[in-house]
Amino acid sequence: MRIGILTGGGDVPGLNACIRSVVLSADDLGWKVTGFRRGWEGVMGIDPAEPASIGEHSLALNRETVRGIDRMGGTILHTSRTDPRTRPEGDRTGHVLDVLEKLGIDAMVTLGGDGTLRFSAHLAAQGVPVVSVPKTMDNDVYGTDYCIGFSTAVSRSVESINALRTTIESHERIGVIELFGRRSGETALLAGFLAQVDRTVIAEVPADLDVLLPLLAEDKASNPAHYAMCVISEGAKIGGEASGDGDIAKPAAERNDGSVGQRLGREITRRLGSGAVVQELAYLMRAGEPDAMDRMVGFAFGALAVQLLNRGEKGRMVTLTDGNYSHVPADTLLQGKKSVDVSALYDKASYRARLMRVEGMPMYLY
Repeated sequence: MRIGILTGGGDVPGLNACIRSVVLSADDLGWKVTGFRRGWEGVMGIDPAEPASIGEHSLALNRETVRGIDRMGGTILHTSRTDPRTRPEGDRTGHVLDVLEKLGIDAMVTLGGDGTLRFSAHLAAQGVPVVSVPKTMDNDVYGTDYCIGFSTAVSRSVESINALRTTIESHERIGVIELFGRRSGETALLAGFLAQVDRTVIAEVPADLDVLLPLLAEDKASNPAHYAMCVISEGAKIGGEASGDGDIAKPAAERNDGSVGQRLGREITRRLGSGAVVQELAYLMRAGEPDAMDRMVGFAFGALAVQLLNRGEKGRMVTLTDGNYSHVPADTLLQGKKSVDVSALYDKASYRARLMRVEGMPMYLY
């Protein structure tokens, strides 16, 4: 048995722990593992008749090559945001299938977010044995309560938010900390709650500046240290901005009007006359080694993926549901969108997280 493994989309801490777990679990069964570099882009770059291209875009993984990688952030396989179905030259699914067949890949384990796992579900529908592993710091893959990378992103954010208090307090300003989260505000909501900031603006609820700004002014005035803190999702809308992806789908450097955090900071200065400190945490949220939670989930997801393949179960996505490890059909993520349960977890009037109930809820998630 030979397993192929790849990582796609944005890197997150915990991917290497999952890769190591897959390799060790496979080795225990006497299976071989081939890693593909740069996600689906690497698979497409292979010409099975050209050994040089195979060496450039793939590598053999074994106990020695994955020794100690669980302590590292990022992914040793590197990554790309590539869907073989949407290439300029047309749909490359046929080429992917040919590469897997020619290289003797019996099954694939794919680690990724929405885009990577959508193509994984497509391959599963073509009959390829696939087990997909959800990872994204936004925690927005439909069908699982948890994705690799979420805990570390929240932990990094809380640390940074609290560290920024020293400067924001020293200058008696209003701090605006922007976190990743295009369509889901879960990372911002939880980080803002754990850091106990004054207000949190999430992607799911447009912010009325006529309400939000007076609240921030009141927070600053009532604080003996004369400062206030606001966390905002990168996908949030403020001041009647149009809904939809718009520039948010582009890399930050290519957006025309700057980030939402910058726009909010300008309005704070213009309307309130208060200085604002704007900080986009951005890639720092996914930088560095994984925390204990993401190592644990990475190890567990990797082992479960191999166990499923060993049982002959294919076309599955591993999940965490109500605190328990489980799995669902690989195309489950196509059936809905995962976002914050606003009615249960967020007060739209005050722009704050709220715990309507705790009993019966999974540990850690909220």
